[in-house]
Amino acid sequence: MARKTKDRNRVSHASVNLPAVTVESTNLLIQDGDGFIGDRANSGAFLEMLDGVRARLRETGDDPLGKKPSADLGRSKIGRLLLKGESAASGAILTAIEEFAQTLAGVIRRYVEEPGWKKIERIAVGGGLRGSLVGELALGRCAAILRLDGLPIDLVPIDNDPDEAGLIGTAYLWEPEMLKGHSSLLAIDIGGSNIRAGILDLPSGKKGGPSGKKGGPITVHAMELWKHSEDEPSREETLNELVAMIRRLIKRADKDDLDLAPLIGIGCPGMIHSDGSILQGGHNLPGDWESESFRLPDRLLHAIPEIDGEAVTVLLHNDAVAQGLSEIPNMRDVERWGVLTIGTGLGNASFVNRRRVDWDG
Repeated sequence: MARKTKDRNRVSHASVNLPAVTVESTNLLIQDGDGFIGDRANSGAFLEMLDGVRARLRETGDDPLGKKPSADLGRSKIGRLLLKGESAASGAILTAIEEFAQTLAGVIRRYVEEPGWKKIERIAVGGGLRGSLVGELALGRCAAILRLDGLPIDLVPIDNDPDEAGLIGTAYLWEPEMLKGHSSLLAIDIGGSNIRAGILDLPSGKKGGPSGKKGGPITVHAMELWKHSEDEPSREETLNELVAMIRRLIKRADKDDLDLAPLIGIGCPGMIHSDGSILQGGHNLPGDWESESFRLPDRLLHAIPEIDGEAVTVLLHNDAVAQGLSEIPNMRDVERWGVLTIGTGLGNASFVNRRRVDWDG
């Protein structure tokens, strides 16, 4: 028999005390003139830097990258030009990478002055830019800059695929006891350009699985990707499509004979309140997600109250936190660590390890 709504598991959205870590800081919004310092080092900022380099080159000759704006070239095309283009094109791109790396290093220097970022030992970098050749080179150059400046911080790329890290990290939002007896879990990663919804396979066969079973790492069984920035939907249209994605994945889990937990973990940009509202930082999302009356978890619970006859519980946290949590297995040799996600914005969070949870092995 399905549990009544009032008997649902009660959770605190955006909790600072998670099973494996304490969230020391998230969604730092440090003013920089009319904007925020993080806006200097997001994906759009790199493209603006590349356009600036090209504009300066046009003052003395031809643009080696042609006539298309950098945003229209795309990261893959820019990467190919970097590797196989003429030396002038490669040189222009490398100049922009250097400028971006210097800027990112400056942002990190500013972040580590904040209380929640002091004594950080390692920073994992994720987001869309990290998955490109440009991002990898910029990250490597930034790491060298910080070391040469005497800042003892390891800068490493997030281990999981950038498209999957935010989904995988949501498994670490839940207490292990809530996952026992289930083989899979629903996860959502909401970004300023894309929404990803997926089914996570929980480990079996190795001590360290969220389900209490033994197995390998958490993996993405199935995923849907919607580039909402191309459609420019309203908030309600976005919510309707998200619900449709979740329902399709529930059907997929049933078809694949998965024992799906009645839980939905979500990573979303912004400063999340314990009641599930977004206080600030959701400006890149379609529509007004910062309205006091809008609570995404409540709307999803209304649309999807049950899974396999069990009342659903939804847990919402900041998207940078979710991406960072995917790195928990790789951060056990340090005490304090952080994450930066370079995408439409620059997401950030910092952590202190609390205890080894069951799925760390």
